[in-house]
Amino acid sequence: MPLLIAIDGPAASGKGTLARRLALHYGLPHLDTGLLYRAVALQMLDAGIDLGDRAEAGRVASNLVADQLADPRLRERAMGEAASRVSGIPEVRAALLSWQRRFAAGEAGAVLDGRDIGTVICPDARVKLFVTASPEERARRRHSELAGRGEETTLAAILADIRARDERDSSRSAAPLRAAEDAVRIDTTELDADEAFAVARDVVERAREH
Repeated sequence: MPLLIAIDGPAASGKGTLARRLALHYGLPHLDTGLLYRAVALQMLDAGIDLGDRAEAGRVASNLVADQLADPRLRERAMGEAASRVSGIPEVRAALLSWQRRFAAGEAGAVLDGRDIGTVICPDARVKLFVTASPEERARRRHSELAGRGEETTLAAILADIRARDERDSSRSAAPLRAAEDAVRIDTTELDADEAFAVARDVVERAREH
């Protein structure tokens, strides 16, 4: 039986790191679905299209190709904000739904992380994790990450961004951020990457036994 692992959670909660480690450990392909929305936003900005243009956003999302996910600009802080804006557009989510489900349908399984994997994209996933952490800890992590890449910003500005994104992601009408009813919650506020991985691996192993 394929091993499909769905990981959801807010920005900088550690879900991406956890997803990559689980994928490597189990030999599964990994998709950071947030890159899809960042790629849509980047394509729109490069073309001078307003991020609020629903029709154009849907068109760009429909024409997205895998090669566009490799652009290093997708990791910039500004793209996270832009992605949060376009991710609330129903036309974008509808266009990317089949993209993500095709990726998840691999013979061996897959690991996908995002905001609505366990609730919308892969509701039948064998393993569902909801990874979270306090806004303050997430801001500290993101500040450290950006500083390591040479991006200048303040901890206060990042915390404000994270709180705004949390509100936007949780209150949108299209696939809001929330934990699936059968998801296992992992709070990483007091956990390092190794500890979080150990907790998640135990969850996966229990699921594989049944």
